[in-house]
Amino acid sequence: MSRTRTSDVLVIGGGIIGLVTAWRAAGRGFTTAVVDPEPGGGAAQVAAGMLAAVTELHYGEQTLLGLNLESARRYPDFAAELTEFTGHDLGYRRCGTLAVALDADDRAHLRDLHALQRRSGLDSEWLSGRECRRLEPMLAPGVRGGLRVDGDHQIDPRRLAGALVAACERAGVVFHRTWAERLDVVRDRAAGVTTTDGTGLGAGQVVLAAGSLSGRLAGVPDDVLPPVRPVKGQVLRLTVPQRYAPFLSRTVRAVVRGSQVYLVPRQSGELVVGATSEELGWDTTVTAGGVYELLRDAHELVPGITELPLTEARAGLRPGSPDNAPLLGPTELDGLSLATGHYRNGVLLTPVTGDVMAQVLATGELPEEARAFTSRRFAGAALTEQPA
Repeated sequence: MSRTRTSDVLVIGGGIIGLVTAWRAAGRGFTTAVVDPEPGGGAAQVAAGMLAAVTELHYGEQTLLGLNLESARRYPDFAAELTEFTGHDLGYRRCGTLAVALDADDRAHLRDLHALQRRSGLDSEWLSGRECRRLEPMLAPGVRGGLRVDGDHQIDPRRLAGALVAACERAGVVFHRTWAERLDVVRDRAAGVTTTDGTGLGAGQVVLAAGSLSGRLAGVPDDVLPPVRPVKGQVLRLTVPQRYAPFLSRTVRAVVRGSQVYLVPRQSGELVVGATSEELGWDTTVTAGGVYELLRDAHELVPGITELPLTEARAGLRPGSPDNAPLLGPTELDGLSLATGHYRNGVLLTPVTGDVMAQVLATGELPEEARAFTSRRFAGAALTEQPA
């Protein structure tokens, strides 16, 4: 077997995390290649694009909060830079989020979240049900209260992915539109990959950024293989006819009977409704039950949603890690770094991940803001058995 191409950096995976890593690597002067059969595909095609560092705060994830906030802080400049470089509109909107409660239990939960946000130094404002409906008149009369978070924004992940593909192409990144069959290790160092068509691609450094597939690459030593699993999410897209506009002015989210539901309005008139969270292995079937539950919960929140045309139902796989946080940086295998396991926060963490991985590739070291997310924290915890 001959190695037909050699690059300084080879990124395995062409989702938004792999693409931003490749773009930033090329910007540092590295000759860079990406191996992926469909660059710009993957979880970004299903994601809603909420940049919700504050309303996505969960108990036990305060360390991740710091990284999320840092990436959110970088987003305006990142979006402006990417748009200027490519000419692509990313659908970036600073419209804020309204998290609401529909019953007494949900209200208590939201009050607890507000207290946690305040303890964490985050800016959110408690509103009465009446104040929520004044902001968003389409909300159900039964809304009992809510949190207004103006610092949470949104972006269109499909546009973001398309812009990152264009940015990589403009920066000279080479795309190999096939899949990596296995990692090639030479003298205890990652040296490239062999693709499914038998081509050898050599590299000075390899970055494994294959989302939920990152734990399945052959050739990666067991003690280095990332413990990343697929977590299914089903998402609906509806269209708001002009006669209903404006339907919602900002992202609205709630917990309905214990299930998270969110509605993300785009300037294009699209309304994204999601998302289920299902531990079902590699299944990406759109189910009647999943669609029903999303529409049922969304209808309780915004009754007028049943009048809107349903234009798409999709299911995708988020890359989950044991602590719901990403794995970033060098591994115990020389020449191999990870950028995976972003779970719910892949879109939000895109700017900071690109910067972090560029520094890793240039210096071999994780910057301060990412040191808690070293890929070595799960040494020996790889998922050697994945669901079929």
